[in-house]
Amino acid sequence: MIVRPQANWFRMLLVWNGSVLPTVVPQLILMLAISLVAMYGDAHLFSGHMHLDTAPFSLLGVSLAIFLAFRNNASFQRYLEARQLWGHVLISARVLTSQVLAYLPPGRVDRSDFAHRLIAFVHLLRHQLRGSDPRLDLIRLLPPAQTDAVTQRVFRPVAMLNELRRTLYQATCGLPDGAQTLWMFDKQINQLADAVGGCERIASTPIPYPYGVLLHRTIYGYCFLLPFGLVHAIGNATPLISVLVAYTLFALEAIAQEIAEPFGMAPNSLALGAISRTIERSILELCEMPLPAEMTADSKFRLD
Repeated sequence: MIVRPQANWFRMLLVWNGSVLPTVVPQLILMLAISLVAMYGDAHLFSGHMHLDTAPFSLLGVSLAIFLAFRNNASFQRYLEARQLWGHVLISARVLTSQVLAYLPPGRVDRSDFAHRLIAFVHLLRHQLRGSDPRLDLIRLLPPAQTDAVTQRVFRPVAMLNELRRTLYQATCGLPDGAQTLWMFDKQINQLADAVGGCERIASTPIPYPYGVLLHRTIYGYCFLLPFGLVHAIGNATPLISVLVAYTLFALEAIAQEIAEPFGMAPNSLALGAISRTIERSILELCEMPLPAEMTADSKFRLD
């Protein structure tokens, strides 16, 4: 995810890193070429008689704007829900850690081991959603035997939650209020499991493909024909206006595609690395253990 300090209006005009402009530059260059061809054809090949009525472009433009708004809204809802689910992971991890520290007598559970396994769950969820290898994170948190056992599983975060649930059950056995304490722990683990299921649902259920195909074709068809509809009315301003309109449409489509996959590595996807590090630091602080360094943006303002 790209993060940066708040910029003034002029800097916002020149922003490159973190915008979708690098993605749409080839399309804009093609639009400029098509606009120049339209101008040349109107001036030399058709002697000013190449004229498309602008009324269809106005009607199609309204429909296209509505469809783009629907697509962007659907993409942002996925992005927002994904961030809310990770917020629930943070809250439940904190609450579960606090409950273990407060309600279990000393010696009932190895609190350092419990904290490391809970942190491992967070990193396992991030790696599962991104399809990356969790071994580097697990090596520093878990014993080698447990690292090997977890990496052999298919649903690794669920397997780690199952281990945490079993550990807490054993820790509460024999306590006078063990059943009630276990119920409190189990509620938070269920919250974590719900977050895992919600993230898996978003990751495995993309926006229906025909929506993207229809929108993509309509945008390109509209933009490629637009210069031929404008050239007779605005003449030499055709390249500027055509490229500007195309930039808006192409950029909106690119933004919708990026945020529709909130767990990816695109510049505007969620900063899961930073979120995971925040959860890790919070759990370790509750356990009064040394904290790793806070994740900060690199030279390109990227925060994963």
